[in-house]
Amino acid sequence: MNKRIWLSLAEMGGEEQNYIKEAFETNWVAPLGPNVDAFEKVLTDYLGYQKHVVALSSGTAAIHLALLQLGVGQGDEVICQSFTFAASANPIKYLGAEPVFIDSEASTWNMNPVFLEKAILDRLDKTGRKPKAIIPVHLYGMPANMDAITEIADKYEIPVLEDAAEALGSLYKGRKCGTFGDFACLSFNGNKIITTSGGGALVCPKKESATKTLFYATQARDKAMHYQHSEIGYNYRMSNVCAGIGRGQMQVLDKYVARRRAIHQYYVDQLSGLPGISFLNNPSAAYQSNYWLTCVLVDSDIAGFTREELCDVMEKENIETRPLWKPLHLQPVFSNNAFYGDGTSEKLFESGLCLPSGSGLQNEDLDRVIQVLRAMY
Repeated sequence: MNKRIWLSLAEMGGEEQNYIKEAFETNWVAPLGPNVDAFEKVLTDYLGYQKHVVALSSGTAAIHLALLQLGVGQGDEVICQSFTFAASANPIKYLGAEPVFIDSEASTWNMNPVFLEKAILDRLDKTGRKPKAIIPVHLYGMPANMDAITEIADKYEIPVLEDAAEALGSLYKGRKCGTFGDFACLSFNGNKIITTSGGGALVCPKKESATKTLFYATQARDKAMHYQHSEIGYNYRMSNVCAGIGRGQMQVLDKYVARRRAIHQYYVDQLSGLPGISFLNNPSAAYQSNYWLTCVLVDSDIAGFTREELCDVMEKENIETRPLWKPLHLQPVFSNNAFYGDGTSEKLFESGLCLPSGSGLQNEDLDRVIQVLRAMY
């Protein structure tokens, strides 16, 4: 059997072992230490815009702590993009609040600003209260329409929590994703652009909010000689060992982003002429996706086969693919939550597939994927 081609494997740059070795040699293996401090600094410097980054155990933890600091609590509502992974919305429920889901626009697959404003006005009419926050997502690395989203957020004075978990290295109008919101989350899970094995970070607007994030992430211990707690805290800090991996990964981030973009372009060049096959491409020069994953849509009426049939054939050829995210408003756990849209995300889910996109893939691996797809005709 041919070797397995994975969707998005982690790839080491070479320096990670040195930082991990240093952590063990100095006994800094706890959720604090020089690697954590250095990783946070390099992330802060990379993003710029006077942001402050706190390394955490996951991107989900980052969303949770951001919502906590935005005052989200029992009975509140938070607007969330529907077309995303469940981790974008789950922390809303952690705090006793309810997500209100917004459909996607066709050009970016991200939060549709038209339905965003409709939702805000309708929630005001129905509940008498504004949603407490807005969570747009840069899906698969494609930047959301942040100008329109932030304009609406400013109009109604609602803070934005930017989910940039998949978008490290992506740009919107020359500005890095993760710097537009009042807060932003990053993810370093094993399949992301860079990894710390598991982990994430919260991008904070001020030093004070970063300090508060650190406080919550380390069990909310008060300043005292003894252990004293005036607030509920969480065990969300990143370990010094994982941060060492992250330090090494940051040295090759630009290389990995460039490779993912090249992989996307290779697929487009080879497959865009096939009937019924289309790609999520940058809609204009304002958008510069990192192309974390290259995604295709299969129009079965034109192509003559379905997304499911293509996925099955790929698996038989030992190639991992994955359907696009199932919209959250279709998930059983969120079936009773409000949704505003026109069915765009549902259509994308029904016809979309993520192709192998890892930065370690060679063109010969991509050629195998391309050959399988071409053979469907």
